[in-house]
Amino acid sequence: MTRPPISRLEAVLRAGHFAVTAELTPPKSAVTEPLAAKARMVAPYVDAVNLTDCQTAVVRMSSTACSLVVRREGLEPVLQMTCRDRNIIGIQSDLLGAYALGMRNLLCLSGDSPRIGDHPDAKPVFDVNSFKLLKMVRLMRETGTLANGQPIKVAPRFFIGAAFNPVSVSMDSMVRRLAKKADKGADFVQTQMIFDVEHFAELMEKVRAEGIHERIKILAGVAPLKSLRMAEYMNAHVPGISVPRHLIERLERADGDPEAVLREGVDICLEVIHGVRAIPGVAGIHIMAVFCEETVPDIVRRAGLFPRPEVTWEGSA
Repeated sequence: MTRPPISRLEAVLRAGHFAVTAELTPPKSAVTEPLAAKARMVAPYVDAVNLTDCQTAVVRMSSTACSLVVRREGLEPVLQMTCRDRNIIGIQSDLLGAYALGMRNLLCLSGDSPRIGDHPDAKPVFDVNSFKLLKMVRLMRETGTLANGQPIKVAPRFFIGAAFNPVSVSMDSMVRRLAKKADKGADFVQTQMIFDVEHFAELMEKVRAEGIHERIKILAGVAPLKSLRMAEYMNAHVPGISVPRHLIERLERADGDPEAVLREGVDICLEVIHGVRAIPGVAGIHIMAVFCEETVPDIVRRAGLFPRPEVTWEGSA
């Protein structure tokens, strides 16, 4: 008998609804109210929200603590776990604790190098990589054992996710990488920001040809471009993101008026959402509204994705 979904996100995806997740950046402080306020703002419009784990190797409040904050506001978290800062003892300990606190969705990541962050001399751990982490979490869930084979009295049964970069020199290598993540235990992936819909559609054609979309739920990453500088910076410095020249030109025409630029950025985001929704095999979107989370409700409404569907899952009654 198939087990019931353990989270709202899993229930939405299992039911075949088009999922909507978003991302909130943890604070660089020990104060939680600003994060809680953002959680209350986006809660009606998304199925779950990611809490990043010291993204770009910059010190912020932990993903577990932030997940607990947003959960108290009625918003389902996606806990992020990187391999950069913990060995397998620390990772498994944190996973057991997070599950005990009610976290059910998990995104497994390798993590950014400390060299690009605010503590460039910090020693990275990388006891495992994202593939080994996926396998370890799957084994914890399915066999009820730790990495050393010891049994767990109550195993964490996470809905397991991974990140996926759809921009590469070789599409075939990206397809193989996605298949490997499914093999290792990922139930869903959230992609890096997509701006070139045609390129992504071509990649998804190869994904469907291999039947990978039937093994793993694919959430397309989308983002409102807040400024021309943001777009140019991502093109120059963020691996895996490519903003086409024609979109840069649209932002240039609005440059000088921050509100006009953001409106154009939101319009571009909506166009991308419309494009990816039409691609077979795409199961949802992941909205990365970096430093402009206030745009999420408007984006979801205008995309025709509000209200969110009613679903049931384990513990929802």
